[in-house]
Amino acid sequence: MEAATHGARLTIDLSAIVENWRRLGAEAPDIPCAAVVKADAYGCGLAAVAPALWDAGCRTFFVAHLAEGIAARALLPEATIYILNGLLPGGAPALLDHGLRPVLGSREELAEWKGLGSAALHVDTGMSRLGLSIPEALALAGDPLATNAGIDLLMSHLVSAELPNEAVNARQCEDFASVRAAFPGVPASLANSSGCFLGQGAKNDLLRPGYALFGGNPTPGRPNPMRPVVRLEATIAQVRTVEAGESAGYNARWTAPGRRRLATLSLGYADGYPRAASGRGQALVGGVPCPIVGLISMDLIILDVTDAPGATRGGTAVLIGDGLDVDTVGRAAGTIGYEILTGLGSRYVRHYVE
Repeated sequence: MEAATHGARLTIDLSAIVENWRRLGAEAPDIPCAAVVKADAYGCGLAAVAPALWDAGCRTFFVAHLAEGIAARALLPEATIYILNGLLPGGAPALLDHGLRPVLGSREELAEWKGLGSAALHVDTGMSRLGLSIPEALALAGDPLATNAGIDLLMSHLVSAELPNEAVNARQCEDFASVRAAFPGVPASLANSSGCFLGQGAKNDLLRPGYALFGGNPTPGRPNPMRPVVRLEATIAQVRTVEAGESAGYNARWTAPGRRRLATLSLGYADGYPRAASGRGQALVGGVPCPIVGLISMDLIILDVTDAPGATRGGTAVLIGDGLDVDTVGRAAGTIGYEILTGLGSRYVRHYVE
């Protein structure tokens, strides 16, 4: 009955998330390890993930938006929660009401937050998105504007942490160290998921992994040290045989080169499986790789299951899992595993494993 309600099942292993958090923390055992749980905990469900991490000992959390912070606070009444996207105009009262801390990145934000509570200071060391420039940050040292803003954490964001040999990593670590020296006694945080593996210069006083918690590989090109978290399976709704020359899917983008067996799965891009994987991705049926053929549609995906004799109506195809991890699926769609994870739809039957 559960499978019939949608046709696809998303299994999320909470114990793997907790184990990944501990594994990342082990890279710097003397430094606290926080958790980035923005975008509904990277698509895995904040309501289930945040309490599991809290029970494991995580005490500091990062989200992107104020609304995410409010949701996190309802789940974690005693946690320290930072809002990465900063203080938007008029947002201070809601932040105060819910005991949330903005990550401030401009003098205007500092002025608006003056005297209101604790906050982090975001220093831009290379991303050119949010944050104060290095000269601006150094000029703030000793300035009452910073003192009155309740700065309890210095932050920056690494540009290419997943590429450890990139020169920009060393430069960012050096620049961030200069800012840290200008704010003695204020804890600092630079290491994201991949930054946890960059060495001592990136670790500072607080690790803040995100993607790797959810099974993404923080060390591309090397074996993934993280446990897999997400498994996506779909029920085969129908199996049919087509002859050479027959097409499948919208716009007849695929034509059978010979007699083929096709299986249709009950999920599509409305469920977050990327349309860009059309003709490039694959699923596993009975352990056999089966290519996606034709265009992925809103609610359906077609597989060529000619080489999978076990493919039958009511059978199962694995779209994420058993070696098809989120990074592999992302590459097949011409994107990254982050986008696959955060795009996972809400229509699936969701099952949490503890």
